[in-house]
Amino acid sequence: MDKSRYVSILNAAIDGEIEAYEFYRQLSGRISQPHLQEMFDSFAQEELKHRRILEKFRDDDKALLAFGKVPDLKVAETVETPKLSMEMKPADAIALAMKKEQAAMEHYTKLAQACEDDGQREIFEQLAAMERQHKYKMEQAFVDIGYPEVW
Repeated sequence: MDKSRYVSILNAAIDGEIEAYEFYRQLSGRISQPHLQEMFDSFAQEELKHRRILEKFRDDDKALLAFGKVPDLKVAETVETPKLSMEMKPADAIALAMKKEQAAMEHYTKLAQACEDDGQREIFEQLAAMERQHKYKMEQAFVDIGYPEVW
């Protein structure tokens, strides 16, 4: 993959992180339960971290971060993608977020598989791992909110 395509992919990913940040901040501002506000604020902060990581990868092709192994609960794969709405229930908002993280994880995985350059492949594998981590957190939150009988 040539450098301009690589940078273009990372710029699009940065735009996605900004969009996700804004989504979580808006949801947090519209939810009345403090613990849910805190959760969505936390998700927003994660997206800011993701943005900074992507900018680092874009600006320094030698940059590497190592994300630990995180289990994939595969909860996102079992739910339909809800329609975006500022009036959506918290469980639906988390379901939508899970689906977006799943899509990002799969996208980076496919990019890694298509890379011939070992350095770029490693970066995309790390980005997939980053998204898997965030997906895992959202899946845990979804189970807690979406299935209150487990409390």
